[in-house]
Amino acid sequence: MKANLKNELDKVIHDLTDLSDTIFNHPELGDQEFESMKRLTDYLTVHQFDVEKGIVGRDTAFKATYSSGKPGPQIAYLAEYDALPGIGHGCGHNLIGTMSVGAGVVLSKLIDEIGGTVHVFGTPAEETNGAKVPMSEQGVFEGVDAAMILHPSDVSQESGDSLAMDAIQFEYHGKTAHAAAAPEEGINALDSVLQLFNGINALRQHVKSDVRIHGVIPEGGEAANVVPDKAVAQFYVRAADRSYLNEVVEKVKNIAEGAASMTGATLEISNYELSYDDMTTNKVLSDLFTANLKETSRLPVHGSKESYGSIDMGNVSQVVPAIHPYIGLNKEGLIGHTKEFADQTITEDGHLALYEGALSLAKTGYDLLTNEEALKAMKEEFNKNKAQALV
Repeated sequence: MKANLKNELDKVIHDLTDLSDTIFNHPELGDQEFESMKRLTDYLTVHQFDVEKGIVGRDTAFKATYSSGKPGPQIAYLAEYDALPGIGHGCGHNLIGTMSVGAGVVLSKLIDEIGGTVHVFGTPAEETNGAKVPMSEQGVFEGVDAAMILHPSDVSQESGDSLAMDAIQFEYHGKTAHAAAAPEEGINALDSVLQLFNGINALRQHVKSDVRIHGVIPEGGEAANVVPDKAVAQFYVRAADRSYLNEVVEKVKNIAEGAASMTGATLEISNYELSYDDMTTNKVLSDLFTANLKETSRLPVHGSKESYGSIDMGNVSQVVPAIHPYIGLNKEGLIGHTKEFADQTITEDGHLALYEGALSLAKTGYDLLTNEEALKAMKEEFNKNKAQALV
């Protein structure tokens, strides 16, 4: 019966290709993906999925469900469809969304017989303020047995890790004065920001090698002859796991407080974007997917790479067994977040990646629905990792 997945995909691949190319040609930024969401959900509705839009208070988020009405595992495919400003789909989210929708539709054609449930979750704004974070926090994935997403890249790679990340804003308030005539009357908020940078630079020597701290100064004053009474710094602080990241963030905040004390400024600390947890790949699930991708794809599948980025799929992996592998666009060295990457998604190689990715995702879902031993092993690994994280 698993071979029937390919037959089902062959019936809809032209629809999926058109869907991906249409989303490519009409790029929308995060939380503004109204047309992209409509196209994806309309297609799921045609294939008898029950669709709920606007979940977790995000207008362009959705949950689509097809239930066999019989007991069995719940498989979730996660769709992204936000674009990048000035570039379009330079991260290939047009492919991500349609691969997940395609996998869900294809698998739904078999589950009336084998049992279980298939979900497709629409997860907007991955590039900025990822909706997977509130979804994970608000129990959207409760009852789901496995969550999968497949990301295009230059080459195919197994699912790996990502860094936990906090996006922290430091806003200093001082007092204006004439910088030449009466500097003693001023409190320089920009000096606080400069001391913050200096303190963080000194901290780098005394943190683990996986830590990444990088920031900018979006506000630092308006005129050189006026003591700045407001200055703002924004930092991403990253580490390999959430617990250690929390320790580093506390040190950074202490440095920020010290910088305020040194200059006499006051300080407000806030998070300017949602926090991402580290990605914990479920090895059992990853091995199932990798075997299916190797069987399906014309391209080699490489081992996971060391990652210093952060993704909101990390939050999902903390509440349900999850993977975030990569599928190649047959152009080694292709760099993400570029116009060249975006254009590659609508070539023949991009369309083949869509086909092979959707089929590999569907096959992996089928494996979990029909292989109780694999399902049990996947859950045991997840529970073991959660228990170790609490120690």
